[in-house]
Amino acid sequence: MTQAIDAKLAELGLSLPEAAAPVAAYVPAVEAGGLLHVSGQLPFKDGALMTGRLGEDRELEFGQEAAQRCGLMLVAQIKKALGGDLSRVERIVKLGVFVNSAAGFTDQPKVANGASELMQALFGDAGLHARSAVGVPVLPLGAVVEVDAVVAIRS
Repeated sequence: MTQAIDAKLAELGLSLPEAAAPVAAYVPAVEAGGLLHVSGQLPFKDGALMTGRLGEDRELEFGQEAAQRCGLMLVAQIKKALGGDLSRVERIVKLGVFVNSAAGFTDQPKVANGASELMQALFGDAGLHARSAVGVPVLPLGAVVEVDAVVAIRS
């Protein structure tokens, strides 16, 4: 599966970033009871954090790209946590998508699609997942989007 995902990433013109180190007192992923809980991941583009607030100083498309980049970082964290073996991924169970957005911005689900569609493209039916997409007034470091995940894994 790892090779198939690498091939799909190349087809999409994407690549996995290096899994980011934690910026506070937590670990990137915890495996418990057949589930891998992946901490919230922030969006980076060309080495820089994607910041801003949707509906104020950033547009929908910027948020969708940021969510996709969070998704790439999630996959990088999953791969690292599983020792490089993405074939252990049984299913992407749930994504939690937090969108830094102005009070009148209501397209959080469209932003979240950036991460959701990536999971479906990379993992096929196993990438179909439950999801929350919520607007928040601020995110760590001014990030525009943050995404966390719960992943069912094989032993």
